[in-house]
This record gives sequence, structure tokens and C-alpha cells, in this order.
Amino acid sequence: MRRGQRFFTGFLMVGALTLCGLPLRAAEPIRVMLLDGQQSRSHPWEPTSPFLKEILQQAGLFRVDQVTSPPVGGDFSRFKPDFTNYQVILLNYDTGDDQWPAELKTSFEQYVQNGGGLVVYHGADNSFPGWRAFNLMIGIGGWRGRDEKSGPLWYFREGKLVSDTSPGPAGSHGARLPFQVVTRDAGHPITRDLPKAWMHAADELYATLRGPGENMTVLATAYSDPANKGTGRDEPILMVLSYGKGRVFHSVLGHDLAAMSCAGFIATMQRGTEWAATGKVTQKVPTDFPAADKVSVRTVSAR
Repeated sequence: MRRGQRFFTGFLMVGALTLCGLPLRAAEPIRVMLLDGQQSRSHPWEPTSPFLKEILQQAGLFRVDQVTSPPVGGDFSRFKPDFTNYQVILLNYDTGDDQWPAELKTSFEQYVQNGGGLVVYHGADNSFPGWRAFNLMIGIGGWRGRDEKSGPLWYFREGKLVSDTSPGPAGSHGARLPFQVVTRDAGHPITRDLPKAWMHAADELYATLRGPGENMTVLATAYSDPANKGTGRDEPILMVLSYGKGRVFHSVLGHDLAAMSCAGFIATMQRGTEWAATGKVTQKVPTDFPAADKVSVRTVSAR
């Protein structure tokens, strides 16, 4: 076959794929390290990590490798994951004990500082209260002894982000109930084209989170209802941050498999991971995305 014929044949094949409606994806998938471990009564990683891996793989964009740390009290001297092999780290890690050696912390910091992506999922923002760089990456966190020394409270009031230096412990939530999520930044790639408001499945609504909040943009909030042990404030739910050259997506959603089955959780996790890795979102908003007054859930095989 002549060179011109080969080119024309290839052009026809690409055109045929487009006409058939098949997505034209990059040859190489986005490399994701799903970093989990450390047992916790509140946030066991064993059921949630397979779910996270499955929903990312369903997007058709990602290749996910699961990396599990030693257990509490384990030997971290040989735990040296090579973060640089990945475009983004999805952190499903909750621990009350800071066992990471200085070398591992430095490696993690340098990875994000130099442009690696980071996704902070739900209880991961409970971890490492004393690690300054980690708290700069996540913006805000709760529990594990955090208080006013960890940074101000952050919430929305009259449509604006407030930094509140009132004293008190960090981290609270009421019973797991459905709640409405309100988009605050409709221009960001993660939230672009999402509804102004959508109903999330029954979940923990994190409140009174504290931290440095530097280089942080709140993409969405939810009202913490006093009738459910709430603060009466619009609390941050989805955030993005920069740490050096790195992009960070922080979602407080998804306490358990029921909450993670929400189509809104799934879509924002997929979109947030793509953005953290590449700075772009190519995924369309799914047709089953929740409405302002109606929860939408999916059945995922990893459940």
C-alpha cells in the first residue's frame, strides 16, 4: 500500500470511530496510585478501595494500581512507593498514628511540589494533623486533635468564603442523611456543566473543618442543618488547591459504599481525578447525575 493510501485509510478509520460515537481516548491511560492502609474503625479501606478503583476504571481513562501501607505499628522502613511513576495519587488513608518516616514524607512532598496530582478522599483529611506540608496540601481537615492552632474554620456565609479564628476542636458531623450540594464555582473544569444544586445520597456531612486554607478554592458546599447536629453554616464539600506545581482535589464525600454509590459522588471523583492529573476534564456530565431534589444511585460491581 502506498504512503498516501495508508494515510487515507487511517483517516477513514478515525472518522468511522467518531461517527460510531466511540470515544477517542489517549493511547496511554492516566496512571493512578490508589494509596491506602492503616486500619481505622471509622474509615476501613478494605471495602472502599475496590469501589474507588472500579469507578475510575469505568471512566475508561485511568489505570489504577493499589498500594497499601503497613498496618498500625508495622515496619515502614521498606515502604518506599515510587510516586513519580504516577500522574496522580488517590489517598484513601486514615490513621491516628503518624508512622511515615521523614524520607517518605519528603518524597511525597516533592512529588506534589513538582507537579504530581493528589486526590484527598473523605477520611484521608483526618490524617497527619501535625504534618504541616500535608495540611497545606489538603487545605482543611478534622479530628485527630486539630483545633484553632491547626488553622481557622472555613465556611460560606452570604455567598462568600469565611475564615473564622474562633477556638474549638475540628471535625463534626451528624447522622448520615441525604443532603443538597450547592455548586459555588461553576467555571472550574470539575464543576463545569454540573447543576447549581444536586442531592447527594445519605452521607456524613463534614463540618467545623480547620486548616491553613492557602491556595484553596471551594467548588461546592452543603448546609449543615442544626436539626442534625449541624453548624447552621454552608460547609465546604468539594475543594481544589495548589501546592507548588501540583494540583489537589479534595472531596469530603463518600463515607461508605452507600454514599459512594451516588452518581454525583462517582462523577465528581472521576472528574476530580482527571483534573488533578492533567489540569483538564474531558468527561461529559452523565445523564444520571442527581437533580436538585432527587438522589441518583448506581450499582457498581465492586460493592
